[in-house]
Amino acid sequence: MKKAFNYRLWVFILVAVLGVIFSLPSIFGIQGRKVTLGLDLQGGLNLLLEVKTQEAIKARLSSLASSIAYESNEKKILIDSVRIVDDRIVFEMFDRKEKPQIEQILAKFSGISVVEDNNTFSITFTQEEIPKIEEDALNQAISTIRKRLDIFGLQEPSVTKRGKNNILVEVPGKNTPEEEERLRKLISKPSHLQFMAVDEDRNARVNLMSESEAQSYGDVILPFAQDLNEGEGALLLVKKVPILDGSAISSASPARDNNGKYVVNFTLNSDGAQQFGNFTAKNIGKRLAIVLDDKVYSAPVVRARISDSGQISGNFDKNSAADLSITLKSGALPASMEVIEKRGVGPSLGADSIRASLIALVSGFVMVVIFMVLYYNIAGIIAVSALLVNIVLIVAVMSLFGATLTLPGMAGIVLTVGMAVDANIIINERIREALRLGNNVIKSIEIGYANASRAIFDSNITTFLIAILLYANATGAIQGFAITLSLGIIASILTAIIGTHGIYVALLPKLAKTNNTFLWFGIKNGSTDSKQPQNNHTKIK
Repeated sequence: MKKAFNYRLWVFILVAVLGVIFSLPSIFGIQGRKVTLGLDLQGGLNLLLEVKTQEAIKARLSSLASSIAYESNEKKILIDSVRIVDDRIVFEMFDRKEKPQIEQILAKFSGISVVEDNNTFSITFTQEEIPKIEEDALNQAISTIRKRLDIFGLQEPSVTKRGKNNILVEVPGKNTPEEEERLRKLISKPSHLQFMAVDEDRNARVNLMSESEAQSYGDVILPFAQDLNEGEGALLLVKKVPILDGSAISSASPARDNNGKYVVNFTLNSDGAQQFGNFTAKNIGKRLAIVLDDKVYSAPVVRARISDSGQISGNFDKNSAADLSITLKSGALPASMEVIEKRGVGPSLGADSIRASLIALVSGFVMVVIFMVLYYNIAGIIAVSALLVNIVLIVAVMSLFGATLTLPGMAGIVLTVGMAVDANIIINERIREALRLGNNVIKSIEIGYANASRAIFDSNITTFLIAILLYANATGAIQGFAITLSLGIIASILTAIIGTHGIYVALLPKLAKTNNTFLWFGIKNGSTDSKQPQNNHTKIK
């Protein structure tokens, strides 16, 4: 008779080989994809940030005012200067016949309330829109911080929402105090870039002007950044509504100017280039302020039309120019953030955690091996081999995807060991039950796997669904626990149900000839001597 193809054994061998190959870099530290240790295991920086959501509302209002001014200018609609007064945008219409065109422009913007009284328009955000802006600001801040850390080259940083307006940032790795300070600035720096027109008519008396007077002209008084050779406490009067902001930047990179000083070159996207080109073409001979986080970095005179590129100069060194490029490429934060908690996790704490977890994992594994071998004999050895492949497979998959291993994740692996052992115990006990009923060894194995598989699948699917829900609704370290738990469940099914079954099928010729059930399954064969006829030719499918 032709021997059936033992696909279970080949699946088990393939999984074991791939598991060993992909887990070697993590286990022995050789070149290749590795499991990344989380903050709680290798130490790092922990920052809790508070997002100033009210600033996000002001920034959105400023952007809206800039868009209205640009659209009106493009359609050649005569309106008085668009200005921001408190929490609203105000402008006057000169020709009432142009009201339909203005309403057409305003209809493009959602979430605003428009009041027109005697040719004066007043625009505010609706009460429904404000919570949306605050929520968007928080989500945008999380996305922006992640982009900055990714561009910076950090592996597996964790950026998660905490409460209504807080963000928790965890950056694993050993950092010097200088590196931690640089990371803190990179994470929390708004990098809100604006191009603003200088009010040349009134700037001469800017030092004598109050904020309220500047606001009445639709202007704002801004200081120059430090060390720009503009004099101590130098100020500049600029139009409050910006021409353009950093959202129009498509790329930025550090460079050196003709004097060897570090600068940041930037390129605008197509819409930004058009707006910038139109403004500079109409304002040749006037100054344009480049403002970063409410500080003037330069105010060059426009000599010709500028379209899609520019340069930011200042007292930059190599790192600050590189960091500014990162923040501009990743996008500005929608609002400033305050560090309300800064905590460093020392690598010694991580080493203690790893040591304790490894002791728990190894000691638990050793005790399981001793129990399985003493209680089930050869069946126990087969179960232990499946358990080894189970652990290797979890490490391999985590290495392959560059997953982060946290302390709860290690707890998940320890729990997985227990669950994998439980699956093997269920299988062995079902086989022993069949043997006690008088079935031969081969028939007992077939019955044991058929009965055990249903129970194992039911319990593991339930736990797997819980792990998915944990991952979807939890954050940070709890997600690490959910990942290792779900991987362990899949590995357990592959090794316990498919792998060990394949091993028994491979041992079928020996099993068909044996009556020593104690050697194989730790149960004496007295109950199978003469109660039922032996059928040594029963085939395992």
